[in-house]
Amino acid sequence: MNINVLTVSQINFYVKSLVDADLNLENVFLTGEISNFTDHYQSGHFYFLLKDDKSVVRAVMFAAFARRVRFRLQNGAKVIVRGRVGVYEASGVYQVYVEDIQPDGVGALSLAFEQLKTKLSKEGLFDEKNKKALPQYPQRVGVVTSETGAVFWDIQNVMKRRFPLAEIIFCPVLVQGEGAAEQIVQAIERFNDENLCDVLIVARGGGSAENLWAFNNESLVRSVVASRIPIISAVGHETDFTLCDFAADLRAPTPSAAAELVVPDTQKLISDIEYWTSYMKSLMQCRVGDCRKKLDGLTKQGALSSHGRMLNDRKMILDALLMALRLNFKEIISGCKEEFFLSVSKLEALSPLKLLSSGYCVAVNSANSVISHLDQVKNGDKISIIVSDGKIECDVTGVSLGGGVDGEE
Repeated sequence: MNINVLTVSQINFYVKSLVDADLNLENVFLTGEISNFTDHYQSGHFYFLLKDDKSVVRAVMFAAFARRVRFRLQNGAKVIVRGRVGVYEASGVYQVYVEDIQPDGVGALSLAFEQLKTKLSKEGLFDEKNKKALPQYPQRVGVVTSETGAVFWDIQNVMKRRFPLAEIIFCPVLVQGEGAAEQIVQAIERFNDENLCDVLIVARGGGSAENLWAFNNESLVRSVVASRIPIISAVGHETDFTLCDFAADLRAPTPSAAAELVVPDTQKLISDIEYWTSYMKSLMQCRVGDCRKKLDGLTKQGALSSHGRMLNDRKMILDALLMALRLNFKEIISGCKEEFFLSVSKLEALSPLKLLSSGYCVAVNSANSVISHLDQVKNGDKISIIVSDGKIECDVTGVSLGGGVDGEE
């Protein structure tokens, strides 16, 4: 018996050729749930399993196709894939080579929008506490939008009509397609770095979800939140919502509405000024009238109607006080004089001169010290005897004890 023995490589190659030749497997659509999802960041390839309640099939999505996916793949997601069925010859495993993938039951853009919105909401990027107040009377208004189209001209026309004092600083950018989000981010950063305006409008006209997708870019959202300059988002029509709208300090339903929100209406300001001018004038007239009535009432009272008599009364009181003050002053002076003379009499009674005039005298030595004891002098000393009308110079010729006032020894 002639037996044809095949190698593993040969059988895998044969099966692969059969599968590759089957046109029914060339372009297939499969629905299932993602499982065992792996994102190879370095290569950019996606590897996962597609399963239903009975079976599992391997799937791979190469980087060239993976870069087109708008939403984030995750385990448990229900998807519809398009691709071809092939055999990986090295392992003998057949798998689906996915070229396109869409969420089952919801659009890819819608799902990507909700996924990113949920992520950024959890980080607090859309919280009201982060919103900055708009300046009431901006001097410079920045506008970031397309150079073509009517958006910029609509904003300019509305602002010039409402508040021509504000200067418009325009930065043209792409608002859709490749590189649009990056240009908008760069424009916002430049306005902040160079402090070019007081408030900034980021705008574009209406369009499909694909056309507005640049305004759902994560980097753009973070740039809007980080801006020191208040930002108004005016993207699309009133029913269009982007993540830029949630991140901005204020969302305008249309670009024209943004222009109305960013600056005050000059005519209304003038009208308000005229109203308050009239109100203040009327209020002042009422106040002046009330004060005049009060003044008229006061002039009829005694204090103001007979001010001469009141002054005379006050003058009489002042004169009486002045007389009382003079009398008190005289009494004080007189009392002081009596005390002075009394003190003088006391001093005179104690004065040594008073004693000298009564016949007493004082002896002093050559040092001008008063001699009160015999041991203070000796024979031959010169002493002075002070009497009431002069001084007697004497020489001591003798000293004896027991002498009295009568000269007895």
